[in-house]
Amino acid sequence: MDDNRADFAIGAYNDDVQRPGFMRSRRLWSVDFACFMRNDHPLAKLDKIPLKKFLAARHLDVSLAGRVGGIYDRVLQGRGLQRNLVSTVSHYSAAYEAVRRSDLIAVLPWSEGLETMRMTGLKRVAPPVAAPARTVELVWHERHETSALHQWFIALVVEMLAREPAARAKPGTRS
Repeated sequence: MDDNRADFAIGAYNDDVQRPGFMRSRRLWSVDFACFMRNDHPLAKLDKIPLKKFLAARHLDVSLAGRVGGIYDRVLQGRGLQRNLVSTVSHYSAAYEAVRRSDLIAVLPWSEGLETMRMTGLKRVAPPVAAPARTVELVWHERHETSALHQWFIALVVEMLAREPAARAKPGTRS
């Protein structure tokens, strides 16, 4: 955005990274963290995973930049804990598939209704150590603050995401 090659980006900005001064944003939705495993994983029969079993389980993580030690690991480290991280993939789709086909578990961002297609064959439980929710934002450069076209696009994205998708509708309600 700084060099004007992109007008917008959508993502969850890490709290531990200094935002550039030119960046403006609009909150779109919140993302919680959940623990995923295949339906017949040995821990899947538990509604609540004990911390010791959770930390000892074989974990998979996602790193879009190829680095080890993601957000959830920092949460654990803040409490003096470490999980058994054995694999890292570069995309969330790959993480869901790897967990579905193995004995690995993964703590991944979760938004109700936005990821339901990925849930087939998986069980979702709360991790024993909660992580703070993250906010997904639409971001842009301050130079576009007065652009009618950019303001129209921001309003369009916010309006589209404010509508409840059919996949998120509860039984007996209309979307």
